[in-house]
Amino acid sequence: MSIRMASSPALINTILGFSLAALTPNSALAYIGPGAGLGAIAVTIAVGFGFLLLLIGLVWYPLKRLLKRGTGGSKAKDKSE
Repeated sequence: MSIRMASSPALINTILGFSLAALTPNSALAYIGPGAGLGAIAVTIAVGFGFLLLLIGLVWYPLKRLLKRGTGGSKAKDKSE
């Protein structure tokens, strides 16, 4: 079963219109108190720090496993002899 997406000009114009409306800067006329502002800043920093730790973990633990595998094999043979 094949699903074909229609490439009609109306669909393209709709997507383009919503994209431009979302990217157009407007003032919100809203007030953020000091507590909510500091909370928003703290959450932004925490998410950024968490993402950084995620990237470090994705690189470090496989690298650590490879290093242990490379050096651990010779030590295991020495202990058995």
